[in-house]
Parts: sequence; C-alpha cells; structure tokens
Amino acid sequence: MTPQTLSCRAAAWLLATLMMFYGAITMASSLLLADPSELVGHWQLQQAAQPGNSCSLDLLQNAALGDGAECLSKWIGEAAVGWFPEPDGIAITGREGSRVIFFSRQKEGLYEARLKTDELIVLQRAR
Repeated sequence: MTPQTLSCRAAAWLLATLMMFYGAITMASSLLLADPSELVGHWQLQQAAQPGNSCSLDLLQNAALGDGAECLSKWIGEAAVGWFPEPDGIAITGREGSRVIFFSRQKEGLYEARLKTDELIVLQRAR
C-alpha cells in the first residue's frame, strides 16, 4: 500500500465518522422533549373520517386529563386518564399509567394518532 492510498482510506473513514456524529446530533436536537407546561390547556379532538365527530380535551397541569377524557376513552375503547410528553409527541395513559394511545407531532399544536381500526384522530390546540 502506498502512503497516498492509506491517506485516502483514512480520510474516507474520518469523513464517515464525522457524518455519523453530526447526523446523530442533528437528530437528537430535532426531538426535544416539550415542557409539560407548554402542552397544558384546551385541545380539540376530531375523527378525520367524520369531521362532525369532535370533542374538546383538557390536558391538566398534574398530567391528568380533564374534560373530554370520556369522549377520547370511548373512541379508543379503554379509559384514558393521564398524559405525558414524549420527544416526538404526546402519550395518553390508562389507569395503570401505561400508554394507551400515542399522538405523533405533525407541527406546532397539531398531533395525530391512529385507532386500532386504523382511523385517524387529530388533536389540535384549541384557539
């Protein structure tokens, strides 16, 4: 092997390593965990296939669900009692504290989830 071949190979490995390192940093910064206080408040739930089928949902400061929890519970088929932020969305929890449905962040103030029937539910910040 010539010194130039070794140098090209070393440069290729260095470049690949740097791309992985900076790619990981970029990905991590794009999935920042929202502060719960940013999500507390009034939200609107809507079934995408049935635009008239909607209800409001309150995310409370104590990580509990307020008004509208019964409506969401009916749609998902089990009790929805709490919530917590995740880096890429909002998790809704059941009585035991386990996640029963996950709303994926689409953009600021807009989240989507799929029911077991594959129906889309939209969660949007109430104005």
